[in-house]
Amino acid sequence: MRWRHPAGDERVGWPLPGREHEILERIARGDSNRTIADRLGLSPKTIANNLSNIFTKLHVTDRTQAVVRARDAGLGHPPPPQRPGASR
Repeated sequence: MRWRHPAGDERVGWPLPGREHEILERIARGDSNRTIADRLGLSPKTIANNLSNIFTKLHVTDRTQAVVRARDAGLGHPPPPQRPGASR
């Protein structure tokens, strides 16, 4: 998978290790910190710490920007199906 750094250079690979990737995917699905913590058997504080690390690695400042990055990378819900004949 390729991702674009905000500075414009392109790098190969996804910048997040497995646990952070899983947390990002879950926030892209709309899960709350509490829901993620319960599902992964972690504390909400641990999830918050992981999110802070994710924001730093993705060069974003908040949850919304992280979700946009995740969706751009194909995480979370798939895009809604297009109607026949609709163009992008």
